Amino acid sequence: MAAGKVVDLFSGAGGFTLGAVRAGFEVVLCVDNDEKLTSQHDVNFPDLCLERKDLSTLPPENLRNLAGVGEGELAGVIGGPPCQGFSEIGNRNPDDERNTLVGRFFLYVSELEPAFFVMENVPGILHEHGRPHLESGLRRLPESYDYLEPRKIDASEYGLPTSRERVFVIGYDTERIDSLSWGDLKPETERNTTVHDALHDLPSPNESVEESGYHWAEYRCEPDEGPAGRYARQARSLPENGFGDKIAIDRLNEGMLSGFNGTDHTDKVVERFSKVEQGGRDKISKCPRLKWDNQCGTLRAGTGSDKGSYQSVRPIHPKEDRVITIREAARLQGFPDWFQFDNTKWHSFRMIGNSVPPSLAESILRMIYHS
Repeated sequence: MAAGKVVDLFSGAGGFTLGAVRAGFEVVLCVDNDEKLTSQHDVNFPDLCLERKDLSTLPPENLRNLAGVGEGELAGVIGGPPCQGFSEIGNRNPDDERNTLVGRFFLYVSELEPAFFVMENVPGILHEHGRPHLESGLRRLPESYDYLEPRKIDASEYGLPTSRERVFVIGYDTERIDSLSWGDLKPETERNTTVHDALHDLPSPNESVEESGYHWAEYRCEPDEGPAGRYARQARSLPENGFGDKIAIDRLNEGMLSGFNGTDHTDKVVERFSKVEQGGRDKISKCPRLKWDNQCGTLRAGTGSDKGSYQSVRPIHPKEDRVITIREAARLQGFPDWFQFDNTKWHSFRMIGNSVPPSLAESILRMIYHS
């Protein structure tokens, strides 16, 4: 389909948004009510509208007004409703009020009537505690809509150095799009991207300097030559026109990037970490140690202050006896180096762990763009 306007619901840090723009769409509105997850929106997307609204209560007709689109004008609605109530890791609380937000996503699709929609969630949404919410939402769609069978997609199959698995639900208005097929989405087949590919050129946190609220450091080295360095070279690319903070762009041109807030480990913790082999796990903290020639497991987000301020377990660096930095997590999740995160590590890891990897979003939305 031709380039068109897209609305990103539950937009968080903006991974889905960035993927949509890179796929050729114009994102006209992002909506999320979490002030910390969206704290850097204006820095990363200075010309892109964000509305901090509660989608559990926002009337559908108000969303149309916020987006500034008339009937039949919207190309797509994308978004990842909160997934904690469906997660296979955790309490799977059937009474979690956030479970109803899947239904709200489809309510907004029904109101906005885009040419297509893409929803992302955890695999648990296909199980007995999540499937009823998904099926109830799909029944809200207008009669002209069709949808692909929900599919689990592993990010590592699409060029990412993480084995993160998520469910995607894609639907479309048959009066505007002839057909869509999962067969049109082609996985990466050249080689698996590894942790080494993603992290080998990044410095240690003890080499960083705090300035303007961010911890900056110089690249350790130039990316490897050939396919092994392709991922790092892409991460170091300058942003699309109109995106990114001027300071971050200037620093990137100087060979520097942010996100190297160090974590102060006690001597005992450092000693314990030193004994954990690559691919192993610290018995006390449960932190896994990354393996250079493998992929990272799913980076978990933790919770906001409203849900106990739980900090997720962070992986141990493959070589250094410490947990990974914000920037290292961002690289593993597919964010570019110009992208800025919150100054607080806890919130930054929430931003990253809750996000749809931008390059995976781009792959899916590019398929729709060329349909």
